[in-house]
Amino acid sequence: MTRAPFADSCRLALASEAERIAAIQRRSWAQLFPSDVADHILASVDLATMAASWEAAIARPPLAAFRVMVALADGRVVAFAAIGPSDDEDAHPGQDALVAEFVVDPPAQRQGHGSRLLNAVADTLRADGFTRATWWVRSTDDPLRRFLTSAGWDTDGGHRTVGSEDAAATIRVLRMHTALA
Repeated sequence: MTRAPFADSCRLALASEAERIAAIQRRSWAQLFPSDVADHILASVDLATMAASWEAAIARPPLAAFRVMVALADGRVVAFAAIGPSDDEDAHPGQDALVAEFVVDPPAQRQGHGSRLLNAVADTLRADGFTRATWWVRSTDDPLRRFLTSAGWDTDGGHRTVGSEDAAATIRVLRMHTALA
């Protein structure tokens, strides 16, 4: 008997998927960041610690509006997003949401998983009553900016430098936003 393939889909993450999410995040860091930044970040935290952090975020979020979502392909997690209320100083409480993490596993990129997950994120934030979403994007990530722009996002002038506590690894980010209504 042949098993029917699972349909590609998106849903809230399960705590049991935390290690897979952490592994995807680590692979993406190695691909996306300059090697010196990636090496520094990856050396500062191990997979088990990251998985424990994701498990806590999924099973015990600080507020109900904090969510971790996943995209599935053939029953396996291939992408994830962490979303919730924006903590930016200029955010409008209850109206502005933040896409804090959004990662498609490098081997699963360019297969529609990112678009599907982005739509699920927007639908979830809208259902939670948010009217605007923001996203801090690396200033050098042209493919992500093009993807977001094609989906109706735009820059809003916000920018900053983020990095490790010891400032050994820093990156410049800019803020993008979109209306959810």
